[in-house]
Amino acid sequence: MPFENHSNRAFTATSIDNNAPAASGVYGLSNARRWIYIGESDNLRLRLLDHLRETDTFLKAQMPTGFTYELCTPADRTARQDRLVLELEPVVNRQETP
Repeated sequence: MPFENHSNRAFTATSIDNNAPAASGVYGLSNARRWIYIGESDNLRLRLLDHLRETDTFLKAQMPTGFTYELCTPADRTARQDRLVLELEPVVNRQETP
């Protein structure tokens, strides 16, 4: 099942500050062509801002332009992330798999 209540938001500092909660959940980064990365965090806002500030990484080279998220408990985050990665096949997560 894709992200619940999927709504693509701009991957900018202003949009992250206005739309991403400082709460536990999973998130996805995308551009117009594909899903780039699916991650999980205990603070979605801070983690997304961390990604935004990255330089010279494979993730940043994929030019993410949007993000979405789904709130979930810390106990459920990893399993939910794994399910979304299998379903959406984001390019960066595939690079991380041995």
